[in-house]
Amino acid sequence: QVQLVESGGGLVQAGGSLRVSCVASGRTFSNSAVGWFRQAPGKEREFVAAITWRGSITGYADSVKGRFIISRDNDKNTVYLQMNSLKPEDTTVYYCAARRGVYSISYRADEYAYWGQGTQVTVAS
Repeated sequence: QVQLVESGGGLVQAGGSLRVSCVASGRTFSNSAVGWFRQAPGKEREFVAAITWRGSITGYADSVKGRFIISRDNDKNTVYLQMNSLKPEDTTVYYCAARRGVYSISYRADEYAYWGQGTQVTVAS
C-alpha cells in the first residue's frame, strides 16, 4: 500500500508561480509512474501531468504545456509539480496519484491505484 500526501497549495496572483509536492510513504513508489490531476466542483477529474518512474518521460495536458513542469526525486519519495504563469482557470484542487508497479505514464485517472487527499490551488485575477 502507498500513502500519498500533497502539500504546497495556496493562494497566488495570476502570472505567479507555485510548487506543489507529493510525498509517498508506506511501500515505495519508485518503480511506479506518478501523475497529477485536478478536479473542480461538479466536474470530472482532469489529467495535468505525469512522469515515468525514472523521470525520463513526462506528459502534459495541452492546457498546462509550457507552463507546468513535473519532476521527481525517488530518494525522497517525492514528486513535484512546478506551476508557472498561473491563470485563474488553474484554480481547483490538485491530486497526485501513483500507478501500482507500472512504469509508464497514463492520462487516465482510472489507471492510477493510489491517490492523495488533494491540495487547493487558488489563482487570484
